[in-house]
Amino acid sequence: MSRYYTRACNFYYGLKSKSYVKQNKALSLNGINEISFDKIEIISRKSNKKLSIKEINTLPKLIKRQVKKDLKTLTTKKKDFANLNFSKIPNIMGILNLTPDSFSDGGKFNKMNKGIIKAHQMFKFGASIIDIGGESTRPGAKTINSKTEWKRIHKTLKSICKKIPVSLDTRKSEIMEKGIKLGIKIINDVSGLEYDDKSINILNKYKTPFVIQHSQGNPETMQNNPTYGNELLDIYDFFEEKIKFLRSIGIKHNKIIIDPGIGFGKNLKHNMNLIRHISIFHTLGFPVLVGNSRKKFIKELSGKNDTKNRIGGTVASSLYLMMQGVQILRIHDVKEIRQGIKVFKELIKI
Repeated sequence: MSRYYTRACNFYYGLKSKSYVKQNKALSLNGINEISFDKIEIISRKSNKKLSIKEINTLPKLIKRQVKKDLKTLTTKKKDFANLNFSKIPNIMGILNLTPDSFSDGGKFNKMNKGIIKAHQMFKFGASIIDIGGESTRPGAKTINSKTEWKRIHKTLKSICKKIPVSLDTRKSEIMEKGIKLGIKIINDVSGLEYDDKSINILNKYKTPFVIQHSQGNPETMQNNPTYGNELLDIYDFFEEKIKFLRSIGIKHNKIIIDPGIGFGKNLKHNMNLIRHISIFHTLGFPVLVGNSRKKFIKELSGKNDTKNRIGGTVASSLYLMMQGVQILRIHDVKEIRQGIKVFKELIKI
């Protein structure tokens, strides 16, 4: 029997969305009238079909039952946590790499108090939370030991955790536990909790919110010919199985964020398919995070118009992701992205 997936599509945003929800022409995404949809795409590994909400009752009984279950998930409001407000989108997660070798900002904030100053700036300019990491996970990066990683980040964490909401970007359970004791709000593990088998025990022990990111392979080798049967559905299945496992071992809370891992074991085709169809992940029932900032896909698409910070491509992809209901964007240039979002929201007030 074929497995079917439901993707919300044909989104409306702002005043038009509120009007269409009021007229019952559209359904609000996650209970927020600011963004709504009036069509769905039913996807299997063999075919896909778009239809309006009103056409759902014409579907075969088994498919209709699944779609209606998915619609309930799609329209249920998310509860806020870790200073993330899911009644307004998008939230911005500001990136602070305290490393000498990250792909775009290595060595910029890992000396003196530059990291502390940068964290306060990003929070002031509109980041809801700051994601701090001490180990580069760019393509080709080599693993470092826990001692080195902690040395890079602990002074900055200790300084800002009581003043600013902090997410800790790490794959190591030892670093996770130390960060939790300092007061971090979220654990962001790019390995999808697969690098260190003790990580899940730490998250279960402290009931700390966390991000599950999909990554194929490890940073050192992940861009060596990444391969999928169907990247969109393979990654959806990965999250579904991971959630089932977490539930089975006693993690029952819903303070979980889904990140499909743009650029982590994906080529341009994979990344574009994920971004274009990102709304499929809403049916998992958790907030969706995307790290699109300064990524290589922007260079690959823009060619001779590539720039160092890739702000143009980051703004464009951020607005697209916002229009697909993505709740959290992981961003380097917080002030510029907030600027773009503010202007865009004003322009669509029609």
